[in-house]
Amino acid sequence: MSAQPEKLIDSFGRVHDYLRISLTERCNLRCFYCMPEEGIALREKSVFMSAEETFAIAKEFVSMGIKKIRLTGGEPLIKKNVSKILHDLASLNIELAITTNGILVDQYLNDFKQTGLRAVNVSLDSLDEKSFERISRRNYFQRIVSNIHLLVNEGFQTKINVVVMRGVNDHEIIDFINYTRDLPVQIRFIEFMPFDGNNWNWEKKVSFNEIMQRVYTKFGYDDIEHLLSKPNDTTKNYRIKNFQGSFGVISSVTNPFCDTCNRIRLTADGKIKNCLFSQSETDLLSAFRNGEAIRPLIIDTVLHKKKSRGGIDSFEDPDNRKLFQNNRSMTTIGG
Repeated sequence: MSAQPEKLIDSFGRVHDYLRISLTERCNLRCFYCMPEEGIALREKSVFMSAEETFAIAKEFVSMGIKKIRLTGGEPLIKKNVSKILHDLASLNIELAITTNGILVDQYLNDFKQTGLRAVNVSLDSLDEKSFERISRRNYFQRIVSNIHLLVNEGFQTKINVVVMRGVNDHEIIDFINYTRDLPVQIRFIEFMPFDGNNWNWEKKVSFNEIMQRVYTKFGYDDIEHLLSKPNDTTKNYRIKNFQGSFGVISSVTNPFCDTCNRIRLTADGKIKNCLFSQSETDLLSAFRNGEAIRPLIIDTVLHKKKSRGGIDSFEDPDNRKLFQNNRSMTTIGG
């Protein structure tokens, strides 16, 4: 009888079984909330995990109880050898998922099918082509929308991630919900979060309560169904009666879900972040390349996870503002 894998448990008793792996810091979009306007400094290829190193480190995590791996970026589908990475990870008998901007989805659909990857999150912050171009600084709108429909038609579990920003796209909240009338997708409204170089301020944030108030005003209370959340779910989920799809809100800023967090992040350069907002990182890749055991590093990093938002109590406090400004930009973390 094989031994049960150990569990990664922090000092607050939270079991971590979900690993998000960033494959690259690079992206073929330039969304201003994710990447500084000047872009990011390009680094030598040797700084980042190879396909073989990504698999070996992921395998160690799986031996410690990881059950789900989500690939992120930058844009993960521009990573060289991404097909190999997908097929290698599929051999680990875990749930495999991906978050993508959707531009290259059609080129990798067969890889998704062959590896059993069925959950695809697509980032799309506007349903208006011109607005999308202003946010992303690129013109791929039609291609992304076409690939969303392709995913739906092929039976993939498709979610659309929308970062809601006041004065930018918050007027489209109802438009996105109406998008689910005839399309079986889940819209996920994500509060604008503070990171290096994205010029975050409190006024740009649209809270969970404000989003829901707009929804109730439009659709009324009787036609909105509150859906049951899965364990460790980050999203409060809803559906308009008789709509094919659903919508939810991820309120990392105003109403965080830290009490049930089960996530660990591995950056493209092989660092563990035990929280999206954490300023501290543990260098696994260097240890791995030096032939050192990485298991103790993983255990220690998870054990020292803060109770909430990397130790940031309030985003309004000037001292805490320094903390999140010292964090990486979103594109170098991997979401």
